[in-house]
Formats: sequence, C-alpha cells, structure tokens
Amino acid sequence: MISKKGFCDLGFAKIDIDRHKRRGFAEVIYCPGKTKAHLKKISTELLKNKQNLLLTKLDKLTFAYLKRLFPRLKYNRLAKIGYILKSPRLKKKGLVMVISAGTSDMPVAEEAAATLEIMGNKVKRIYDAGVAGVHRILNYVDIIRKANVLIVVAGMEGALASLVSSMTRGAVIAVPTSCGYGASFGGLSALLAMLNSCSPGVVVVNIDNGFGAGYFANLINK
Repeated sequence: MISKKGFCDLGFAKIDIDRHKRRGFAEVIYCPGKTKAHLKKISTELLKNKQNLLLTKLDKLTFAYLKRLFPRLKYNRLAKIGYILKSPRLKKKGLVMVISAGTSDMPVAEEAAATLEIMGNKVKRIYDAGVAGVHRILNYVDIIRKANVLIVVAGMEGALASLVSSMTRGAVIAVPTSCGYGASFGGLSALLAMLNSCSPGVVVVNIDNGFGAGYFANLINK
C-alpha cells in the first residue's frame, strides 16, 4: 500500500513513489543482491503506480525471466540495463558526451549513455580514445567543445578526464573503472588520479558507477 509519506511498503522494500516529483525520474532498481521475486514485486509496484521502470546491473538470465512477466521490457546488453518507459521522453536541448579511454571501459560508459538516453538526453559517444593515442581524442575537439556535460570513463591511470576537461567549457564527470593490471587495485589508482586532477571542473563518481555518472549528468543537463 502507498503511505501518506509517498512510498509503498512491500515489507522487504519501501518503494519511493514520490521520487519522480523530487528528482525528475522514478526510483531506479539496483538488481544485484535482490531475488527474482523481489525484482518482480518491485517492478510490478512501480508500473502499477505509473512510474518509469529502470533496472541497473541486470544480467541476461534475470532479464529473460522478467521479460516473460513484462513483455514491454527492453534491454541494453552491454550496459546491463532494462527499462520500460511510460511514453517517449522529450529530448533535452543540451548535448551530453560519453567518452571512454579504452574498449574495455565500454560497459561502464554504455551504462552512463543508456541511462542518459532513457532519461531523455541527447548523447554522443566516443569510445576507445585514451591518452595512449592522444591524437584520437584531439580529432573530436570541436564537438567536445559543444557539449553541455561530458562523462569521461577510464581505468589504468585515469588521465583522460583531466585532458578532456582542459579542452571544454562543460562540466566533466569522471568515472574510474576497474580495468587495469595489479597495481591499479581494481580501479583505485584511477579513482585517486581523478580525485587529484589539476584541471578545474572535474567531479568524480565511484568505481564502475556509470549509472551514477549518467544520473548526475542528467540533473546538470536538465
């Protein structure tokens, strides 16, 4: 049931039905750690209350299970995102760019890009343009300078965010990834490098948190 406080109490979960009014998008479901029964009940409740449905870190087997229950459910396999939208969303005017340093960073970058598109943003992707071949990213300087917000996804030493920030007027959201060899410590090296960026205008989200970067970029672009 929906309480007067704006949430629906399922016992194991309290669904924030009012989040769309506060933040511009419904509560998003993080799938790991939840059973299929949990995901079924939460999804049913959101849809019953005419909310958009967005599931993150959704593996393909769980998607296949939910697809049988919710035929309209769509899936971005690379981003591991499932979603059902009430109606086509109007595109926001500002451009958001999602840039990955390497091909191995693409799943995290695509999670950010898919989140943005589902929330109604215009998105341009540039993948595999890291500092090991800096001429690649320099080829896109003109369009980088047109972006309202830029998400830069990089593992290893995480240097790409500082470079991109030096070329644009837009806000840069840096996403460290767990891509890298032993001394990268599962993305910790990239995280610390991005936090220590000397280029102004860079903020940093958690390791592999493409969704968090996409959500924050959506708020800025809104």
